[in-house]
Order: sequence, then structure tokens, then C-alpha cells
Amino acid sequence: METQSIVLLIINIAGGIAVIGSYIGGIITHPGSGGALWGGVPKSIRPIYGISMVFAALGYFAFIYYLLFQIKPDDVQVAGEFGYNVYYIIFIGILIPSALWMPLTCSMLKKLGSVKWVAVRTVLILVGISSCALVWALLSMQQNETGLSYWFAVAGSVYFAFHTAVLDMIVWPVLFKK
Repeated sequence: METQSIVLLIINIAGGIAVIGSYIGGIITHPGSGGALWGGVPKSIRPIYGISMVFAALGYFAFIYYLLFQIKPDDVQVAGEFGYNVYYIIFIGILIPSALWMPLTCSMLKKLGSVKWVAVRTVLILVGISSCALVWALLSMQQNETGLSYWFAVAGSVYFAFHTAVLDMIVWPVLFKK
């Protein structure tokens, strides 16, 4: 594995630990608040979110596998302007705000306020935009081969972006407030 791939792997391991750790921390420090985290999202559509989370996670594995194991970082050129390092920024833009969502939302639930609501919305927007940037980066990557793993990565990134940019960034806040 090349150095640039190792850096991306470290970003994902550290970021993944931070995201999962924030969720575990939120569950431990706020027992029984699972329903409150849904806000006004109707119980009837919560299973759709659950299924979508599974597909989004599978999509994540598809694109991270492709980026770590199927391409040579030195050969990557995105939109004729960027190298493999653009993926560092994109994943940091996905993982850091994702790790902040649970603590910010739990804090907001304790005392609802517009500043906290803006903070929660901001992290959701950052994740949604970064997820869309990932789709863009994969689609605009110049390469000679676009095999099956590439198309799985693209499909996975599109679904991940749908979940984060539509369900999390748009639908959840609209329904949360109701």
C-alpha cells in the first residue's frame, strides 16, 4: 500500500473511531434519548432510514475499498486539477462533522436554542456537501480503466450522498422541527 493510501486509511480509521465513539458516548451519557434524536420524524418512516443507513454503509465500503486498493494514488488526477490528496479533504469533511453530530444534537436536546440548531444543521450540511464532492471526484477522475469496482464505488458514493445530502441534511431537519 502506498503512503498516500495509508494516509487515507488513517483518516478513515481515526475518523471512524471518532464517529462511532461519539455515538457510543451519546448513548451512554443520554440513555433513553433515542426517540428524542428522531425529533418529529414519524415512526412509520424510521425503518426506511434504518435500511438506508445500511445501504449507505455498504456504499461507503465500496468507495473506500476502491480508493484504497484499486487505484494507484500517484496516477490519480481529479478534474485535471487535483491529485489523490483531494480525497483527504473530502473524507475529513465527512468524518469530522459526522463525529460532531451526536454531541451537538444531544446538547441541543438538553436546551433547545437557535445557535445549537444552527450548529447541528451546519455539520449535516458539511457532510452532505462533502459526500456530493466525493461523487464529483470519482466521476471526474481521469483514468484508463473503469472496471466493476469503479462503478460499485460510484454507485456507493451516489447512494451515500443521497442519504447524507437528502435524508440527513434536508429531510431530517424539516421533520425534526415538526
